[in-house]
Amino acid sequence: MKAPLLRQWKDSDIEPFAQMNSDPEVMRYFLAPMTRTEALDTIVRMRDAIDQRGWGVWAVEVDGVFAGMIGLNVPRWHLPFSPCTEVLWRLRKEFWGRGIAYSAASEAVERGFSKVALDEIVAFTTPPNLRSIRLIERLGFDRDLDGDFDHPAVPEGHSLRRHILYRKRKPNQLSEPTLASGTSPAGQEPRLR
Repeated sequence: MKAPLLRQWKDSDIEPFAQMNSDPEVMRYFLAPMTRTEALDTIVRMRDAIDQRGWGVWAVEVDGVFAGMIGLNVPRWHLPFSPCTEVLWRLRKEFWGRGIAYSAASEAVERGFSKVALDEIVAFTTPPNLRSIRLIERLGFDRDLDGDFDHPAVPEGHSLRRHILYRKRKPNQLSEPTLASGTSPAGQEPRLR
């Protein structure tokens, strides 16, 4: 298997994208599966965002086959920590458990820091979505224990309304010195790691 390719959306992605988003298992942690019209509207919105900004939520291709979507998104809803950019993913079931989400999401996060020049990227999900939580943590995001929130797009009283928040800051360009190194940037005391 070749590395996943993050790319702009094609018209040929419409059918597999619509099928993926109509699958109740794939959409388990969403309010409902998408209709074909909702899926098409979503592709148009994601394609337009990439055309306008040069980045966004990309189609993921594996060995020439549409596998899903992964990328960076500015949420449409006002969240308690807005403005923000989130990393998100959704793959067709046949691509689950193969390391594709980790590989492609790692690339999206790297692009966010290196090419988009973001200082921080967030990720959030519902507490029962353990698969996504494991991936978020594997990607090096830290849980913001004070950041849990009720998602404004989810109705009050719904079991999926509560979300947990993770954050990842842009890595330092220069590594911090350790006491063992005996050196420090001018005017700064070395710190223990």
